[in-house]
Amino acid sequence: MNTQDKTTQASDKSLEVLRQFAETYAKRTDTYFCVDPGVTAVVIEGLAKHKDDLGAPLCPCRHYEDKEAEAAAAYWNCPCVPMRERKECHCMLFLTPDNDFAGEQQDISFDDIRGFTNHS
Repeated sequence: MNTQDKTTQASDKSLEVLRQFAETYAKRTDTYFCVDPGVTAVVIEGLAKHKDDLGAPLCPCRHYEDKEAEAAAAYWNCPCVPMRERKECHCMLFLTPDNDFAGEQQDISFDDIRGFTNHS
């Protein structure tokens, strides 16, 4: 395990890439972030951390016996197959407007994400 694996937060670069991806994808798919921005922040942070550690934005809301193998298989890499096929997001990152937890936002700032996920 290298020192990068020991950090608890995603790099700024990966966090910004995943933040921009999430905003663009929500707008493109007519989905919305959770009404609780803390959920959105934690999920994006988790995706970015997996991007740093595994090279792919593996869904952070599932348990995996072998994260590396799951990332390589790509089924649970965001957007995962259930999201792409049926707009079903287990993480509550991309919610359809009829979902009780859907908010009205399709954007979140880098600073807001760090504010919710700062581990220091």
